[in-house]
Amino acid sequence: MTITTDPKTGRFEASFPAENPSGEFRRSANHFDARVTADGSEGWPVEAGRYRLVVSRACPWASRGLIVRRLLGLEPALSVAVADPIQDDKSWRFTLDPGDRDPVLGIKYLAEAYHAADPHYMGGISVPAIVDIPSKRLVSNDYPRITLDFSTEWTSLHRPGAPDLYPERLRDEIDAVNVGVFADVNAAVYQAGFATKQAAYEDAYTRLFAMLDVLSERLENQRYLVGDTITEADIRLFTTLVRFDPVYHGHFKCNRNKLAEMPVLWAYARDLFQTPGFGDTVDFDHIKRHYHAVHEQVNPTRIVPLGPDLSGWATPHHREQLGGRPFGDGTPPGPPPEEERIGETDGATS
Repeated sequence: MTITTDPKTGRFEASFPAENPSGEFRRSANHFDARVTADGSEGWPVEAGRYRLVVSRACPWASRGLIVRRLLGLEPALSVAVADPIQDDKSWRFTLDPGDRDPVLGIKYLAEAYHAADPHYMGGISVPAIVDIPSKRLVSNDYPRITLDFSTEWTSLHRPGAPDLYPERLRDEIDAVNVGVFADVNAAVYQAGFATKQAAYEDAYTRLFAMLDVLSERLENQRYLVGDTITEADIRLFTTLVRFDPVYHGHFKCNRNKLAEMPVLWAYARDLFQTPGFGDTVDFDHIKRHYHAVHEQVNPTRIVPLGPDLSGWATPHHREQLGGRPFGDGTPPGPPPEEERIGETDGATS
């Protein structure tokens, strides 16, 4: 994500594409939006082992892809590259890997895949990104479409018992919920955090907490956002909620309440966190270090706070009393691959 601020209004803008009422996103200049489809109609067919999903565990947009990949059991078919949470002037880098290179793509920076796709590209370098392994070219960084395509186009590679995260009969409602959550939660935390004028900050802050109140009321008597199973809508909300107390509350001045002080949303978030496929993709260490060490315009000292206490994520949530079936007619995913497991010191047991 590339961050800019309007000098007149102080309003935050970013290079991630906006989402429209259909649940898809508008095509934007300087964004790569080719799709990997079952029929290969855009030149990129679904094929096991052909693509690599590049993510940062710090990034909420990339975390959507990690969760959906886990829930659908796409790990054997789609490998993952994890970028260092601390970027340099060339953006996302593979300094967590031996020799500071991704072992599959053989590149030091994600930007190399962008420039392999378009040597003249001058825009931001964002995650998640799907990269074609044979050519080392970026295929897509359109994060809303990536997860929907995982659910609808990659079905031949889903695990047995994979849940339906985007059921056709509920798509209109899921899309409608996603529009509000994107504008007034997912994006609003950034609009508050990067605002440079009081009015712009207050507008984002007000919209954020108004929407959180609406969502709290919606979730008071139903376990999930749409229907009685986990859907794409829950995933998109969760990736913001799980970052709320560690970074958005203080770092982005979203401080009317902590998540832990909003009983319904706190229980809802813990319910998802304790569901296989959610909490086992969350790396609080990467999240905290990225936001506090990279956003120098917000945190010039780059000091990473020691808190908050994360033990609450493991406490009972009692949301099962509302009924619902997390995976519908499907089953939970198995444990994550050994090489993708996040250490206890990085998670909620620290």
